[in-house]
Amino acid sequence: MKQDMIVILDLGSHENTVLARAIRALGVYSEIYPHDITVEELKALPNVKGIIINGGPNNVIDGVAIDVNPAIYSLGIPVMAAGHDKATCAVKLAEFADDIEAIKAAVKSFVFDTCKAEANWNMTNFVNDQIELIKRQVGDKKVLLALSGGVDSSVVAALLLKAIGDNLVCVHVNHGLMRKGESEDVVEVFSNQLKANLVYVDVTDRFLNKLAGVEDPEQKRKIIGGEFIRVFEEEARKLNGIDFLGQGTIYPDIVESGTKTAKMVKSHHNVGGLPEDLKFQLVEPLRQLFKDEVRACGLELGLPYEMVYRQPFPGPGLGVRCLGAITRDRLEAVRESDAILREEFQIAGLDKKVWQYFTVVPDFKSVGVRDNARSFDWPVIIRAVNTVDAMTATIEPVEWPILMKITDRILKEVKNVNRVCYDMSPKPNATIEWE
Repeated sequence: MKQDMIVILDLGSHENTVLARAIRALGVYSEIYPHDITVEELKALPNVKGIIINGGPNNVIDGVAIDVNPAIYSLGIPVMAAGHDKATCAVKLAEFADDIEAIKAAVKSFVFDTCKAEANWNMTNFVNDQIELIKRQVGDKKVLLALSGGVDSSVVAALLLKAIGDNLVCVHVNHGLMRKGESEDVVEVFSNQLKANLVYVDVTDRFLNKLAGVEDPEQKRKIIGGEFIRVFEEEARKLNGIDFLGQGTIYPDIVESGTKTAKMVKSHHNVGGLPEDLKFQLVEPLRQLFKDEVRACGLELGLPYEMVYRQPFPGPGLGVRCLGAITRDRLEAVRESDAILREEFQIAGLDKKVWQYFTVVPDFKSVGVRDNARSFDWPVIIRAVNTVDAMTATIEPVEWPILMKITDRILKEVKNVNRVCYDMSPKPNATIEWE
């Protein structure tokens, strides 16, 4: 089924994803496109029922104010102005000032009354459509999937298994940047429960040697992404007949990697880290979905609740939580402190309440005291946030006794650590991950 779509044209707003999610919550699909999309490109998009021009603070590029192609107003498609004053627009959200409820009502009226869009965006339709699209794209060829065991790759695996069955080959790469015990769990769960064709590859030394001395987080992400693809190419040659690479790219990955007006937040290993010599065709069935939609898709596919709502984990793994140049000792401090945090959150009943929680260890030390002697060791920083779509996040106000217990365990059980801090920064201004 082809879903009706509301197109959001980005004129520099920070609220594009909020608006897109609000429209999707109404049951109507919405996507964000750059302001300079051509009339021909717009016409080629399927089932466009309406256009929202969303202005904002980034509406000047190289000193020149930007605008949409005026021919868009002559397409016969209803247009709404959001943060953009155009007399040619039938509906202007500016008329409702800061009245949030009035704005929601106006958007809903625009979508259904003005655009006559049908509320046919749901996970049942999405799964059925993607299965057909995957079958059409892949045919009887094989797909190689990077199966980290995280939410995104797990949902991709389940979707591909439904579409192509045994033609899916899952590869779990232990790059030495996994959480404590996670590689072992991945092998157990996906071999026994999902019955997937699973290849386990341990390339810890290879990755850590490549990352030695690399401080820049963008460079670390690019190295990790590049090595991932090279490992898969090597495994594909061993397996024979692999033509496609499955990836867990989701919509925030695309948005956060930046457009002309939505400035890049960070490169994602599924988007910017691919080497030019990539020899696979990509299969990215989740690239339309926000994080909450990925979870809903997983439940629709029959994955266990515990798997679908497990902790989000970045593609570069602990590599972006061991800040700066990675060392094995500091990496182990991240791994052990993270395991303590997860265990204590589970005991306190916070594991299902808090969306994401983890530790980072920066590449600087501070003076402390251990065993009645001076110490000079690293701090551990705890981060716990709540979010719906990973585009904005608020801080979880963890109760003091819980934080004290976690702190006590980390200081006693994790080597080379003498200080524990709690990160109080929301997104924005901070991102969820430190790197």
